[in-house]
Amino acid sequence: MTATMKAYPLPTLDRLGVEVKSITDSIDAGAIASAWLSSLASALSKGNTQAAVDGLFLADSHWRDMLALTWDFRTLHGAAAIHTLLSDRLVPSGLDPATLKLTPGTASLLRPYPDIAWINAIFSFKTSVGQCLGVFRIVPTPSPTGAEFDWKAHVVYTTLDDLQGHPEKIGPLRNPDPNHGKWVSEREAALAAYETEDPVVLIIGAGHSGLDTAARLKYLGVRTLVVDKNARVGDNWRNRYEALCLHDPVWYDHMPYLPFPPTWPVYAPAVKVGNWLEHYADTLEIDVWTSATVSNAVPSDDSATPASWRVTVSRPNKPERQFTVRHLIFATGIGSAEVKTPQYPGMDTFPGQILHSSQHKRALDHAGKKVVVVGACTSGHDIAADYEAHSVDVTIFQRSSTYILSTKNGWNRIMRPIYWEGGPPSHIADILSASFPHFAAVELNRRLVKVIAEDDKEILDGLKKVGFNLNEGVMGAGFALSAWSKAGGYYIDVGTSKLIADGKIKLKNNCGEIESFTPTGLRFTDGSSLPADVVVFATGYGDPRRIIHQVCGSAVGDRCKPIWGLDEEGELQGVWRDLGMRGLWYMFGNYALSRFHSKHVALQIKAMEEGIWDGKRYSLAE
Repeated sequence: MTATMKAYPLPTLDRLGVEVKSITDSIDAGAIASAWLSSLASALSKGNTQAAVDGLFLADSHWRDMLALTWDFRTLHGAAAIHTLLSDRLVPSGLDPATLKLTPGTASLLRPYPDIAWINAIFSFKTSVGQCLGVFRIVPTPSPTGAEFDWKAHVVYTTLDDLQGHPEKIGPLRNPDPNHGKWVSEREAALAAYETEDPVVLIIGAGHSGLDTAARLKYLGVRTLVVDKNARVGDNWRNRYEALCLHDPVWYDHMPYLPFPPTWPVYAPAVKVGNWLEHYADTLEIDVWTSATVSNAVPSDDSATPASWRVTVSRPNKPERQFTVRHLIFATGIGSAEVKTPQYPGMDTFPGQILHSSQHKRALDHAGKKVVVVGACTSGHDIAADYEAHSVDVTIFQRSSTYILSTKNGWNRIMRPIYWEGGPPSHIADILSASFPHFAAVELNRRLVKVIAEDDKEILDGLKKVGFNLNEGVMGAGFALSAWSKAGGYYIDVGTSKLIADGKIKLKNNCGEIESFTPTGLRFTDGSSLPADVVVFATGYGDPRRIIHQVCGSAVGDRCKPIWGLDEEGELQGVWRDLGMRGLWYMFGNYALSRFHSKHVALQIKAMEEGIWDGKRYSLAE
C-alpha cells in the first residue's frame, strides 16, 4: 500500500523573511556554496552534529540518502530527524569530513519562480567503503550578525557512487590487450561455461532493466547470467503492438556506458528499441540465455551464510539446468505475471472478442468492426489512436478522470535543461533529478501543473468541450507523483487528445460503470449501451509480486515487501533495495530510473560479495 501522501512547503522568500529584490545576479554562488560546505565539514569534523544542523539547515529541511550513509533509500524531514541521522550514522558510515569537496563549476543561483531562490551545487566525499556524490540546495535567510544573508540548506542529497578498491572497469581501466581472432570463441566459451558453472547473480528478464543491471555487474567484476523467455533479446518490445513508441525523450533514455547516437529519434518506436537492446547486449558482452524460462527458485535456509538460491532453468530440447546463485534479480517488468481485467456478467457469452491491452497487436486485425477501449490513460490512448489511424471505428470508455500533458509543452517544462539537448551527462542529470525528494517537490510540481496547463490550453479546452474528464494528478502534483504512487493515471499526449477533441475517436463517460456485456456490446449502470465487436481493457496490471509467487512460491512471495508506491518518507518501495529476503531483488523502472538505480543494485551486490558490507541497513522502522 502507498503511504499517505505529504506535501512540504517550499522555502519561498516570504516564508524565509527575505525581500525578493534583494536576490540579484551579483550573488557569488560559488563562494557561498564553498563557504557553506566548509562550515558543514568543520562542524562534522568536531563531531558536533547539533551545531551543524542548527547553524546550517532550515527547521523544515530534508536529507535524502541513497546507500552512502544508510545502505538504504531514506528521506529524513526536519532538522531534528537530520540531526538523528548524522548522530547515528556519521561514525558507522566512516564519512570523512575532510573529503567534503565542492565540484568546481557546479554552484549556481537558480530562480525557478520569482519568489524562490536557491544556490544549487554538487559535491563529493568519501566514506569507509567508497566515493560518494551529493547535491545541496541552500536558501537565503536573514542574518542576525549584519551580514547580507545566512545561507541554510533546504535539501541535501547523498549517494554512493563507487566502492573503494573496486572501480568499474571502464575508461582507463578497460581491457588494453589486442584480440586477434579469439573474440568469437571466447564469447562462445563464456556462454557455454554456464552449462556446468554457476554465476554469482542470475537475472530474470533481458529488457532494459535486466540488461542495465547485468552491464553494471559485469563491469564491477560480478559474474552474471541473464535469462529471458523470448527467442531474441528485444522481443519484449518487438512482440507488442505495432504502434508502440516511447513517450520519453531520447535524452532521458540513455543506457549505461552506451548512450544512443546523436541520430537517434527523440521518440523511438518499439521495434527500433528492441533492436537496440539486442545490439546493447552484444556490444557490452552481456551473457544472455534466450528461450530460457525460470520454472522454480528456492532460497537456502535463512541461517545459511552466505545466502543462496537454487534456480531451475528450462530451455527447449535441453535438459533442465539447476543453478546455485548468491543473488536472484527479477527484472520482469510491472505486468509480467498478472493483468487487471475486470469481470462482468455476460463476458462468457459475448460473441465478440475481449482483450487486455497487453494482447493487442495490430489494429487491422479488427478492420470493419466496432472497438471499445476501456481505460483512458497511456495504453488506452495509444491503442485507440492505432485503431483510428487504420480507419477502425473506436470509442474510449473513460472510467475516471485522467491527467493530460503534452510531450511538446510538458517535457519542455519538466525535463529541460537537465534531460535535453546540450544538457549534462546522464549521471549528473540523474543525481540532480534525484536530489529533490518526492514529497518536498509536491508544491513545486503543483505550480508546474498550472504552467503546463496554460501551455496546453488549446488541447485541454478541446477535451473539455467533448466532455473528457481531466484532473491535475495525485494531490494536484501532475505526472510525477502519479507515476511514483500508482504507475499510472496519466497520458503524455502525442496527438491522441486532438483526435478525441475532434470526434475521430469517440468518447463514452459519465455513465456509471459497465453493468454487463450484451450480445451486441456493453450496457452501463445508467441504462445506456454501446455497440461493440471488440473490447480492449487498457486497465493496467496487478501486483508485481505475483511473478515472485509463481516462481518462488507463496512462502517467499508473502515475505516480500510491496513493490512500487511510496513509503511514508516518499521513497519507492521494494525496487532497487531490500525486498524482504537476502539475495532477492526487484529491478524495475523506465529507462532513466533503470539506468540510475541499476548502479545502486550492483554496488550493493558487489559490496556484499567483497565482504565490505554485511547487509545491515539504517532503515525506516516498520
